[in-house]
Amino acid sequence: MTTRTRHEPLNGVDTQALLSTVDAVKATPSLAAFQFRAVNRWVTGTHSRSEIRGFYGAGREDVTRFEDFVCEADHPAVLVGTGKAPTPVEFLLHALAACLTAGLVNVAAVRGVKLTEVEASVEGDIDLRGILGLSEEVRNGYQGLRVGFRIRGDAPEEVLRGLVERSRSRSAVYDVLTTGVPVEIDVTTG
Repeated sequence: MTTRTRHEPLNGVDTQALLSTVDAVKATPSLAAFQFRAVNRWVTGTHSRSEIRGFYGAGREDVTRFEDFVCEADHPAVLVGTGKAPTPVEFLLHALAACLTAGLVNVAAVRGVKLTEVEASVEGDIDLRGILGLSEEVRNGYQGLRVGFRIRGDAPEEVLRGLVERSRSRSAVYDVLTTGVPVEIDVTTG
């Protein structure tokens, strides 16, 4: 494992800032309340565009983002789309991989493990009979997901494997996917 000064970032992570955040939330639990938002607009067919910028967190509305993050979604031609962007369910794969990877890198930095490579691959299986309303026995979404990691760093194999497990146990996206979350839908017309 790496020897370094306390203020030097490891794996691109400012561990001092991360640990200060943990201490601040311990001292003032209300700082833990965050709300993230996205606005999606239909373009045409199955093509839509989401804009993401503002969020509430650490006791205030965030003002550090000056431009929207724009994400487009579509379906491939075989699913009556134009293939201009990933499908929404592919974004879910990205969200899972990105959340697990970010957590793993943060945990490694705090534990003093220098990483040289992290790659996550995610696969998911969907049976269209559910989405198309052809079977009530087939769910609409993924039947299962598989995540594979390739990790290299200056720690033994069991430590590197432990980073993945710790990340999995703290991942917000993994939690939502494996335990569910209430979703409310409100509709305005006219």
